[in-house]
Parts: sequence; C-alpha cells; structure tokens
Amino acid sequence: MQKPIKFGLIGAAGYIAPRHMKAIKETGNELVAALDKFDSVGIIDSHFPNAAFFLEAERFDRHLDKLRRQGENKIDYVSICSPNYLHDSHIRLALRNDAHAICEKPLVLNPWNIDSLEILEKETGKRIFNILQLRLHPSIIALKQQIDADQSGKIYDVDLAYITSRGSWYHYSWKGDNAKSGGIATNIGVHFFDMLCWIFGDVKENIVHTYETEKAGGYLELKKARVRWFLSIDYNDIPENIKTTGQRTYRSITVDKNEIEFSGGFTDLHTQSYQHILSAQGFGLSEARNSIQIVHDIRHKEAIGLKGDYHPFLTK
Repeated sequence: MQKPIKFGLIGAAGYIAPRHMKAIKETGNELVAALDKFDSVGIIDSHFPNAAFFLEAERFDRHLDKLRRQGENKIDYVSICSPNYLHDSHIRLALRNDAHAICEKPLVLNPWNIDSLEILEKETGKRIFNILQLRLHPSIIALKQQIDADQSGKIYDVDLAYITSRGSWYHYSWKGDNAKSGGIATNIGVHFFDMLCWIFGDVKENIVHTYETEKAGGYLELKKARVRWFLSIDYNDIPENIKTTGQRTYRSITVDKNEIEFSGGFTDLHTQSYQHILSAQGFGLSEARNSIQIVHDIRHKEAIGLKGDYHPFLTK
C-alpha cells in the first residue's frame, strides 16, 4: 500500500479550505499541520483531527522545518488558501521547506511575481501548482474541444456574466481592499479569464468600460473570440427571473448566443485538481500567467465608459 503523502495547509479557517481538506482525504493522503490566525477551524475534526494547528506563521514554519529535518515525517505539499496578497509569501514558505505548493487562484497579484517564483522553482527543484478547476469541468472541456476542432478561422462572440451577491462584510474584509484582493476582477473573475484564454487563445486587446468596487465590465479580444464580460457582487444586478427563485448567484456564458450550461459539476473539482497534480499533470506557473496579466491590466487601465462593444448588463 502506498504511503500517504503529507500535507500542510495555510488558511484553514477560510471559505475554500474545506474543499482542500476533502480533496486531501479523498486522494488518500494526510493533513499533518494547518495554519490560520483565526481559530474557528473545527472543520479540521471532520477530516484530520490529529493535525497540528498553529495561529502564527513563524511557529508553523518552524514545525515544517523540524519535520523536514526528521526526514520521513517531512511535508510533501503545502496547500495555500490564504488571502490573495499573501499567496506569494506562503508559496515561498512552502518551497523553503522543501515542499511543493498548491495555491488557490489568483496565484499572485502581479505578473512579475511569477517571474520571481520561476527562479525559486529552479533553485529549490520544487513545483508550484495553481487550482484552475474550470479547466477540469466537463462542459468547459467539451467547449474547448469544439473550438479546437474548428479550423475555419472563425471569431466567436462570447458574453460572460458572473454575479455573486455579497453582504456588507465583504467591504470590511481583505476582499474589499484592492491592495489585498486585487479588486473585483481579480477576486471573482480570474478563473473565468483563465478559462477564456485556455479556450480562445491569447489576448489581442483589453478594454475596461466600468471598474468600481462592486462591479466591473469590459471587452477582451482574444485570438478566436470577442468577449464582453461583466462581474458583480451587487444583488441588484441579478436578473429578476433569477431573483424569484431565491438564488443569490448568477453565471452565464454564451458563445454565439448559445448558452454554455455549467451551473453544476463543481462539487468534486478540487478533488480532481488534486488527482491531476499528484499524477504530475497539474497547472503550473506558465498556465497561470495569462489570467494574472489580464486582471493586472484591468485594474490599472482607465475605464472608458459605455463606448464601443460593452456587455448589456452595464446599461442597468
């Protein structure tokens, strides 16, 4: 029987951490140590009740170093679920302790951070993996296969809308701080931009029509698509027919006005991502670069207003 791979986890009290714990367990591996400055982490008991827990990064770092020196008990991977602005530092912590890093999106906030991490990978011989679970979604894979098979040179018309309602807490948390989250497009949109580039190719033009704290919209011209996009955390932006169902989230992708159905199938994508990584097929720094560049450019561009080809939701 194969010996379980040993994991550390940073950001154990966060929203996404339980999916990582579940993925570690479902792949037959072991969470040895977890870190979070908040102690509301009882969810660990459902998966790994014997995991060591730390409130300070310094003590977590020391524990990983101690395990590494013991040899057989060293941590093999560190999963990173911390706030966006800490990803770079926590990836470095993992690699310094001779462990691979598995990091939530966005991998980092700035494209040049990826350059530095590439150097660190070469120095340490360890890998950095990004969770890009939409690339594993069956509907998205089917769409990519359809676009790849089309050799006509056609340019597709794509509309993307993602609205995920957030309460006032959002603005008081790190998510509401542009310097920490990267802003609305980075925080809730980076995986969609990754998906679009993965399917339709590299960016030729990036225009921002609106960029506010709670919503943003713009136009991306890709190699094989013209994309109008809209992102929001404002409940009022949700279409009325969706509100009547009681839902507080709305996502829609249309390709040449045909809706791509991908509302389901998300439940096990983190486990599939871990299986993908552990079988040496994970998405690394090069795969993360395009989407990081896009969201970096979006938050630094000047919004031009409702000119040109903009998403219809912006007229609301």
